[in-house]
Amino acid sequence: MPKTSIIPEGSGKPLAPYVPGSMADGIVYVAGTLPFDKDNNVVHVGDPEAQTRHVLETIKGVVETAGGTMDDVTFNMIMVTDWAHYGAVNKVYAEYFPGEKPARYCIQCGLVKPDAWWKSPVLRTWGRDEQERTDPLLGKPGSRRW
Repeated sequence: MPKTSIIPEGSGKPLAPYVPGSMADGIVYVAGTLPFDKDNNVVHVGDPEAQTRHVLETIKGVVETAGGTMDDVTFNMIMVTDWAHYGAVNKVYAEYFPGEKPARYCIQCGLVKPDAWWKSPVLRTWGRDEQERTDPLLGKPGSRRW
């Protein structure tokens, strides 16, 4: 299945060989997103709400670059390093998903940098008709890149 890389303007270089997002068959896959600046330094150390907001803004940038909105997100996988931050994550998360909520799960785990308290990959889906009409990655309306 052909895919298209999604790299928002101003994205930093990933820590490993991956892109911020990719789209295939009407599904946008957002890579695991950490609270990093463009140089891969952890931002907002000690502030789980600010880290959550930073991660969700980064995810929003990938989703919007692909032609979607946060309302289109269908599934989130949240990874936190400490359950003590779960309430703060949910408080900010609710601001980004005020209406119908995406499905999700949350687990506790270790992350690549200890000061990063949470990480989240995301899925955004399009219906075929909507994708053909609105997807900027496909070129002109009705065209197909794959």
